[in-house]
Amino acid sequence: MSELTYRQNGDYLLPDLGLTEAEQKPLGKYGMMRMQYLEESRPGLYTRLLLSGKLMEHLQETEQAAQSRLTSLMSQLPKQAGVTEELKARDQMAWVQQMNALKAQAEELILSELIYD
Repeated sequence: MSELTYRQNGDYLLPDLGLTEAEQKPLGKYGMMRMQYLEESRPGLYTRLLLSGKLMEHLQETEQAAQSRLTSLMSQLPKQAGVTEELKARDQMAWVQQMNALKAQAEELILSELIYD
């Protein structure tokens, strides 16, 4: 951790507090879900990460890993399920339905592998 500096404000010394680089980035869906899981189900780990200053870094890493995994799965799953551009041209509603089902399947995998681990 960095050395804390103070500034004079009248008769008081106030700490110069700032956000780390990881804390400045907004959390995405998966980072928020991981934080909620840690708070509710793993309070010891949540507190340890928070007090060590590594919570936001952990949540950002989880978000990036989840987004990367989702992209990877959404390129693989349609090929495995036989969802093609031909189906999209022929029957858009069936294509959208199948793609939504595949995305739900991919998100369930991400939740079990990365979020609720």
